[in-house]
Amino acid sequence: MDIIEKLQRLATGNKGIGADDALRLFEEGAARPFRVMAAAAEIRRHFKGDSISLCAITNAKSGKCPENCKFCAQSAHYATAVESYPLKKAQEIIEAAEAAGRAGAEMFGIVTSGKRIRAKKEWAEIVRAIRGINALGMKACASLGIIDKETALTLGDAGLYRYHHNLETSRSFFPEICTTHAYDEDVETVRAARAAGLSVCCGGLIGLGEAIRHRIELALTLRELNVDSIPVNILNPIKGTPLGRTPPLAPMEILLTIAVFRFLLPDKDIRLCGGKEKNLRQLLPLGLVAGANALMTGNYLTTLGRDAGLDLEMIKDMGLKATRQPAPVCACTAGKKRSRSKKNSKGE
Repeated sequence: MDIIEKLQRLATGNKGIGADDALRLFEEGAARPFRVMAAAAEIRRHFKGDSISLCAITNAKSGKCPENCKFCAQSAHYATAVESYPLKKAQEIIEAAEAAGRAGAEMFGIVTSGKRIRAKKEWAEIVRAIRGINALGMKACASLGIIDKETALTLGDAGLYRYHHNLETSRSFFPEICTTHAYDEDVETVRAARAAGLSVCCGGLIGLGEAIRHRIELALTLRELNVDSIPVNILNPIKGTPLGRTPPLAPMEILLTIAVFRFLLPDKDIRLCGGKEKNLRQLLPLGLVAGANALMTGNYLTTLGRDAGLDLEMIKDMGLKATRQPAPVCACTAGKKRSRSKKNSKGE
């Protein structure tokens, strides 16, 4: 039995592999990447079957963030071209969720810039949006910055299904990325959401200049926190940020990172998110082979993604199935959509 098969059996038994094994697996993958990805696919199938979950988000409040995360276009510390605007109205958020649901997303996330939400008017608007998303038959998610258990309980009472709060990177590498808040503030937010009974989505961003050992450290922290969903984002360098000229990761390194995450977090949702199209390019379908069982579809916070129809087509072509099917579009609706698009092209 070779090392890859041995570690696959450990992961399938849900015993989890350790940091040394994960590093060894990454090294094995440099020589036999498709062997490692195939093993990760089997682990995914064992725990998640052939279903692929789709989620979407809206940038509900953009820009002017006081944090200095070096990758972020919304940080007030950097001169970027990102648009800044206050919190959207609940109805606008609900309409965006409805469109995402028609396109096949089963979850929809309300994402706001800034360290936390303070204004009562904003909280009231967010609660209305959560209730409206639930009324669509979708699962409402939110990423609202730092929260405590009391706030998490309030969100749960409003009908929130999942709270999202990324750690971004490992504890040991975090000071290289952000110095305006402590890593423990993020960890405690995750714990508060979990303690309040919310499902928790927490992951990070790779390609910041970190080493594979930092990614393994992050995965082990996520395992300790027992989060439900792990978004894997890949840096899309934004002009004006300190990481604006960072060289991109090689697609095969990204795929091996996803595979190692699947071995380390065998029974969790591993969600391929921001930067997947730009960084994986023609190898994007291999992200599912490498162990991902979920995708963020549509656009991201400040960068474009791709049409959800392409993700659904990819899932079908790979012999997999989306957990929510898109709504059929009648000819009359399609015609109306084309008419609106024509108006928009004239600036009306």
